[in-house]
Amino acid sequence: MTSSSPRTLDLDITGIAHGGTFVARHEGRVVFVSDAIPGERVRARLDDSSTDDSKSFWRAETVDVLDASEHRRPHVWAEADVSRDPSQRPGGADLGHVELAHQRTLKRQVLSEALDRFAGTGLDAPEVEPVDSSDGTGWRTRVTLHVDGEGRVGPYAARSHRVIDVGAHPLARPAIADAAAALAGGGPGRIELVEPADGRVRVIRREDDVRRKDVERRHGRGRPPRRTHETVHEQVGDRRFQVDADGFWQVHPRAASVLDAAVYGLLEDHVDEAAAHYDLYGGVGLFAATLADLGATNIVTVESSARATEHAKTNLAPLEVKAVTARVDKFLSTVPRTGAGTVVLDPPRAGAGRAVVEALHAMSPEAIAYVACDPVALARDLGTFRSLGWQVPRMRAFDLFPHSHHFEVVALLTR
Repeated sequence: MTSSSPRTLDLDITGIAHGGTFVARHEGRVVFVSDAIPGERVRARLDDSSTDDSKSFWRAETVDVLDASEHRRPHVWAEADVSRDPSQRPGGADLGHVELAHQRTLKRQVLSEALDRFAGTGLDAPEVEPVDSSDGTGWRTRVTLHVDGEGRVGPYAARSHRVIDVGAHPLARPAIADAAAALAGGGPGRIELVEPADGRVRVIRREDDVRRKDVERRHGRGRPPRRTHETVHEQVGDRRFQVDADGFWQVHPRAASVLDAAVYGLLEDHVDEAAAHYDLYGGVGLFAATLADLGATNIVTVESSARATEHAKTNLAPLEVKAVTARVDKFLSTVPRTGAGTVVLDPPRAGAGRAVVEALHAMSPEAIAYVACDPVALARDLGTFRSLGWQVPRMRAFDLFPHSHHFEVVALLTR
């Protein structure tokens, strides 16, 4: 494209891509378009990087809907609506313009295409199950906002690091939305708002590195101050879990309970009390407790965060659980190569990776429950498992992040 070419294109949207954008084609080139729906014709503005004819794909943002899908709705977040300039639309609700049930259809399509491409043939993507009967708003128990150099507080604009003003936070829990509305100014950095099970919102400010290091030089003689962490509590059934307020816990208030029940259901016929069982990337011990509920008595939970491991020791203290602080790949190089019972594998968004999958295969566990927050990473790892002879007899998917492209999948693997 030359500099004199128009910056907008009229495009027919043919599909959805992983990551919450939509697919169109222009003169043989793929164009990834935000804020559209398959079946629509839209007018889209190319982004600044989409001026190079040598690139295999371009990116664009919808500025007008020429032929709307029957599934289009007014955006659940008014400030993210297509009527607003793309530079002023907040990120985090990239499917908020799509009717809620159709969002789940699109998410299933993303999973299906990922499985077909990376996991091999013969795997059917499950339906993406709703976890409540609401309109998909008011569920975020954790929200991160940002403060820029002018003291502006708000979310980043979609696909940028530019802070924008918004008047509402419809995906947040009501108490968090109220707390966000009351925020003002401060030094550049980020603000985390957290509502644990007690319902009281914590507001945690983190100044950016430049300002923090300047303060350390002037007041701390070059030594960083000790970072303090408030401990809060979350509840899953009759179990109470302590976790750092700014530590990892599922964002939807029902997510931990839903995933606990899903893992329990997949593994209930696969736990031998006498075997050694493993909770990998175990956090503060949620799935180690699930294994204990299934009757396991010899459980090891492995987590690279030392603080999370300390919490896991406390959370699991009445149980026969060993909490280990280690990288999972390093830990697996030290365990016996046979005799493992069941494994719960809950890796970060990038997935477990080939080295971890091959190490698990060498342990010969009875079964593995894989908890995934990224469909492509899951599909890649399932492809590796299947190449080693594993089967995937069951999968479940859950819409734990309504109005965003994210969702969770739990897969059972057996030999």
